[in-house]
Amino acid sequence: MDPVIVVGAGPVGLALALALARHEVPTIVLDEGSGLCPEGPRSVVLGADTAAFLTRIGYPRAVSDAARWDAFTVWRRRQEVLRFDLADTPVLHLPQHRLQRGLRDALTGTPLVRLVPLSRVTRLEQDRDGVSVHTRNPQNGTETWWRGSHLVGCDGARSTVRKLLKIRFPGRPAVDRNAIATVRVDLPFTEARLHREPPWRGDREASARPLPDGVWRLDWRLPPGRPAPTEAVDPHATWPGIVTGDTLLTRVTATLTGWCGELPRYELLAAADHTAQQRLAARFRSGRCFLAGDAAHLHGALGMQNLADGLRDADNLAWRLALAWHLHSGGPQPGGSLLDGYEAERRGAVGARLRAVDQAMPLLRPLRGWPATRRSLFTGSFRKHAPLLADGLLGTGRFGGAPAYPAAPSGVPGRVPVQRGMRGSTALSELLPATAPGVLVPDVPVLATDGTPDQLHARLGSTFLLLLVAPGTAVWSAEHWLGAGLMPRLAEVAAALPVPAEVLVTEEYPGAGPHTVLLIRPDGHLVGVTQGAAAEDLQALADAARGGPQPLTGSADPEPSAPAAPGCGSGPETAPTAPAAVAAPVSAPPVDSASAPPR
Repeated sequence: MDPVIVVGAGPVGLALALALARHEVPTIVLDEGSGLCPEGPRSVVLGADTAAFLTRIGYPRAVSDAARWDAFTVWRRRQEVLRFDLADTPVLHLPQHRLQRGLRDALTGTPLVRLVPLSRVTRLEQDRDGVSVHTRNPQNGTETWWRGSHLVGCDGARSTVRKLLKIRFPGRPAVDRNAIATVRVDLPFTEARLHREPPWRGDREASARPLPDGVWRLDWRLPPGRPAPTEAVDPHATWPGIVTGDTLLTRVTATLTGWCGELPRYELLAAADHTAQQRLAARFRSGRCFLAGDAAHLHGALGMQNLADGLRDADNLAWRLALAWHLHSGGPQPGGSLLDGYEAERRGAVGARLRAVDQAMPLLRPLRGWPATRRSLFTGSFRKHAPLLADGLLGTGRFGGAPAYPAAPSGVPGRVPVQRGMRGSTALSELLPATAPGVLVPDVPVLATDGTPDQLHARLGSTFLLLLVAPGTAVWSAEHWLGAGLMPRLAEVAAALPVPAEVLVTEEYPGAGPHTVLLIRPDGHLVGVTQGAAAEDLQALADAARGGPQPLTGSADPEPSAPAAPGCGSGPETAPTAPAAVAAPVSAPPVDSASAPPR
């Protein structure tokens, strides 16, 4: 089998390559840049699920490289309106450049991943057996053809892959605008803070979020629109549309003075003017090609974390591609819904977040009329909706919480309880029972069959898991219970499943009684629950998770209705004739791992 080609070496592309390597799938990462990761003001808030994902794919320093918040407060004028105690809720804030460097360091010890810098994609072709990609070196003009089994475009908001596939990217270009700065300073508080209508002149909304090493990320909300640079700029206006160096320094000093009482010593490290867009690709899959991260969706209004959702894309897609890749190498073929399930789950989850923002924006960003007047005069109106503001910045709730996939085509649609106040919006794992199909399973203590203690989330990422609820197993050593009760039968069932599965045991699981068996996907989402080692039921659940029990030979073929890029086709007259793992420059003689360019 040819390797999987990943276009783009940002955090999402690197995380996907590492996740595929954990499944023993080789990848080629095509990076248009030179591989440098300059420092900048962008950052990401990691929840428990995304932090665990980074840890298990080879970046365990994600937790230590980030700042952990102890609390989050919302202020209005001079009054604290809301406070969240985060002592028991891990919320990690990590600079994006540090995340990207950590993932690159993890790649150096992974022989299954080849990172190719200075490779700009100019053309791609699909056929029944794989994908061919043409790249050009922007420095010396060297051209290369690459051959892969599948291709994933993680190449950002201006995705070349998306354009070559002619996938529409509709949405709204300017939903929210912010100025961002990273500052090394000592503030009189330690919690993350959002401040609406602060008492100093000039700002509508300011926030301060701690980063590691005494650095803070400061954000200011800007008015909508972007006037021409030729217009006069008043540095004392409520954030003029053009952010210049002078106006930025004015706001930094005003904000720090307002919070500290006097201007403290500070060091301005980086700054940017960011416009949040809301866009969702019309499709996340076209034949053997997929989109992930910013190439597939954009959202950033109200502090939402698009990068966190990009990491969830990588987690969701990696196990599907790995299963299809390994089964194609000599086993029963997966059904079509295995790969289709990525688009259904991830596009549905992100689309629900975008709808939630559309519903909340009139409440949280009133621009004119009575809503704006009411928000200005009555604190109670703001207090009522303040938790929504926290959801985006904390990566929780409707705007950032871990989603559930209760009705995916790659799993058995279960009867999911209606979530209160969430009709038509994101299905959230935190609002569903832990035994509901599609929910992200909680991180409970487990025992491996050799008696090794571990946490459930630490065992994710490589195989499916069969989790048996057996109270009392922690009291006895493994040799006493390994051959007793349901264990021998469950081991036989796991070996007979059509997907690789590991058996684990736990003392208790929320909502599950003794002898309950849970089938869990590699990304941590629950496929289903059975009572006891019911072989037929577990077989049916596993078959549904892999897309159906029957072979489907066209499951990975290009879609007949998918438009092709100019000069790209899936017919024999345009298909490459010599597939291989890695290609060499066209002008170079063929080598063992090289493929000839298509004629």
